[in-house]
Amino acid sequence: MLQENDQKCIDECLKCMQACNLCYDACLKEDNVKMMASCIRLNRECADICSFAAEVMSRNSEFVKHICGMCVEICQTCGAECDKHKATHCQECAEACHKCAETCQKMIG
Repeated sequence: MLQENDQKCIDECLKCMQACNLCYDACLKEDNVKMMASCIRLNRECADICSFAAEVMSRNSEFVKHICGMCVEICQTCGAECDKHKATHCQECAEACHKCAETCQKMIG
């Protein structure tokens, strides 16, 4: 059975994954897609690691702390990139990334 903190972290990872996927899709529709290349790339990386982190937490993997540590780093990087852009989807993604990073950091101690 999952601990309350584990479930909260899983929920934040899934929210972040969704925000990154939405941001990724919206960035591809921006007028200057080239300017958004780094954001798009990081959105994909972040969505993938958040999804994977949620999976390993739900199955109580022995690698949870390692995967969540990577999730913290990638979420912080993606959030910082999205912070640079004024688009609503980027700002919402940045907020989700920062919250996920904070929650994962608390979970791993």
